[in-house]
Amino acid sequence: MPANGTRTSGNAVGKRADGAPAGGNGAPAKRPPGRPRKEIDLADVAEGAARLFADGGYEAVSIEAVAEELSVSRATLYRTVPTKEDLLGIVFEQSTMQLDRAATALVAEGRESADELMSLVRLHVVAAIETRHYMAVLFSGAGLSPDVYARWRRFRRRYEKLWVGVVGRAMKAGVLAPGDPKLTTRLILGMVIWVSRWYRPSEKYTADQIAEAVVALIAQHSPR
Repeated sequence: MPANGTRTSGNAVGKRADGAPAGGNGAPAKRPPGRPRKEIDLADVAEGAARLFADGGYEAVSIEAVAEELSVSRATLYRTVPTKEDLLGIVFEQSTMQLDRAATALVAEGRESADELMSLVRLHVVAAIETRHYMAVLFSGAGLSPDVYARWRRFRRRYEKLWVGVVGRAMKAGVLAPGDPKLTTRLILGMVIWVSRWYRPSEKYTADQIAEAVVALIAQHSPR
């Protein structure tokens, strides 16, 4: 299917469909200096932590650093997010919730199997690109509190079940070779999650190009 013919249900996470974060320098714009806020939106907390992940990795993320990033007092942030474990939980909740909703909405549209498979692959590729600095943390469950980890396991099972349905329908329609839908799903997800490890904006691969390459590797014939 041509890149400009692929329908999507929007970004799973982040601001732009090409995988690049918003902002003139390739990252979301920071809040301008000023009087610290007294109330905090959890989506802002997740975005602030994500920027810190992007800049310095796991070790760069702390309550203090996020408070400075958001121009709020540490005391204010501590009341909402008392530990780094809680902070990682917020990043996880925000990211997986958006991905889960977008994938569920896409499948509910009842598309033809080839389009459904291509669109779902692309959706996850976009998510892998936009959360590439912490995708491995999200999908491993590392660093999450026990209650968030339990929710992560439920999300993983639900998300995999949704994928298995799409893959199974693609097999029945002849888009994919007959096989074990669960095994094939896990292999596909392995490919798209790994995008978060190797993707570099400077290489200028688009989400559509990556998604089409994934489907070309597994399809009996390229969907048209």
